[in-house]
Amino acid sequence: MRSWSAPKIRPLPGAGLPLRLHDTSAGETRETSPGPKARMYVCGITPYDATHLGHANTYLAFDSANRVWRDAGHQVHFTQNATDVDDPLLERALQIGVDWRDLAEKEIELYRTDMEALRVLPPTDYVGVTEVVGQVAELIERLKDKGATYEVDSDVYFSVAAAPKFGAVSGYSEDRMLELFAERGGDPGRTGKRNPLDWLLWRAERPGEPSWPSSFGPGRPGWHVECTAIALSRLGSGFDVSGGGSDLIFPHHEMGASEGHIATGEWPFAKAYVHAGMVALDGEKMSKSRGNLVFVSRLRAEHDPMAVRLALLAHHYRADWEWTGDQIGAAADRLARWRSAVELPGGPDGQAVLREIRERMADDLDTPGALAAVDAWAARADAGEGPDPGAPALVRAAADALLGIAL
Repeated sequence: MRSWSAPKIRPLPGAGLPLRLHDTSAGETRETSPGPKARMYVCGITPYDATHLGHANTYLAFDSANRVWRDAGHQVHFTQNATDVDDPLLERALQIGVDWRDLAEKEIELYRTDMEALRVLPPTDYVGVTEVVGQVAELIERLKDKGATYEVDSDVYFSVAAAPKFGAVSGYSEDRMLELFAERGGDPGRTGKRNPLDWLLWRAERPGEPSWPSSFGPGRPGWHVECTAIALSRLGSGFDVSGGGSDLIFPHHEMGASEGHIATGEWPFAKAYVHAGMVALDGEKMSKSRGNLVFVSRLRAEHDPMAVRLALLAHHYRADWEWTGDQIGAAADRLARWRSAVELPGGPDGQAVLREIRERMADDLDTPGALAAVDAWAARADAGEGPDPGAPALVRAAADALLGIAL
């Protein structure tokens, strides 16, 4: 699947710091330890509606990680999927009377445009699930050979009993898992399952639904196994970061981790599970099911996309927060102050502010701290402080390379 165009990034002198990230599975913030090439998988959209601020908040978090790694001298192999066949997509297409493939392509194209406008670095591999159904079926075959699957009315399920590490990603109790599984697309009450937490790997063909051939009959993939198959084929087991919103901790990342473990015999499936917080509107999490959405495309049509990016970066990526209309105005004002400051003939020590930005970003992506560092520099520069003629250009480059802000 086609990705989107990469922004040109200004070079920075020297090298950045090792990136520390909060690993949900470990319950602590610790240093990532990629080799020359960092490997990251970030779960993508289900394209039945436009990209909203909750999506953008998540994807800017992992774009920040990508930028810090690159600044530290690593190459980055970044893989992302698009779940271009799934129940919500099929239901929406039927509801509005369009072909599900046309709806998916329309929303994926809008997503590409949104990410490009926000200067998100594109994935190395941008993969639609419909492109890799054969690989998913092969992975399910591997799981079957390991004795980890069984069938219920031709649907193929993964057996929790075959997964000794199940629960290690989330740390949730069984009661909490059952609650979330029911809320987030699972079927804990289905008759014929061996365990309520067993999950669907392959959905047998239903009338009117798309399907693909497989050794266990025509059908289509379950949700979690898609990402497992793509990550294994593109990145291999033991990649550095598996990322997404905190609503993916369970069931999605938990179940994918067990699939990867049983298929390969290796643990962990990902070295770190990293999750962005939820964005609320009117006191409730912003989500398509609730319909309380602020769409990126509409916001950037009315405001500079760099102001949209700044409004999101003003919140720490792991925080849950609420969007209010005044935040975009505050971000636009901040953007104007920064742009004015970097046009000055000189300013306070540019190396000092670069060092502070690097320190803040390397410490679990402390974007509010990094923004405050630029704010302080811009205020001093505007007040006429500092004899460094190279500072404005260096701050401009730092904002570009590390924060993704074009000044």
